[in-house]
Amino acid sequence: MAFKKRFYGLRAIPGVGPSIARDLVDLGYREVSALRGADPEGMYRKLCSMRGCRIDRCVLYVFRCAVYFAGRKKHDPRLLKWWNWKEENT
Repeated sequence: MAFKKRFYGLRAIPGVGPSIARDLVDLGYREVSALRGADPEGMYRKLCSMRGCRIDRCVLYVFRCAVYFAGRKKHDPRLLKWWNWKEENT
């Protein structure tokens, strides 16, 4: 039950649905706070390696959004939309 609770906790991150939550868990992130200071690009590369294929870059954008969300108490509403993370300099 604790695993499911953490899994659903990750779903509190904007843009994170069941599939991305599972990806985060598979990468070793079991709660939102664990994403603080994480490297989204490194996470994306590791996930591609784990899955044995190139994954859509939209997943990278969601990872960038997730790390932003985890690292701040106050959020710019524009930056809580994963598609606004296409460019690294947002």
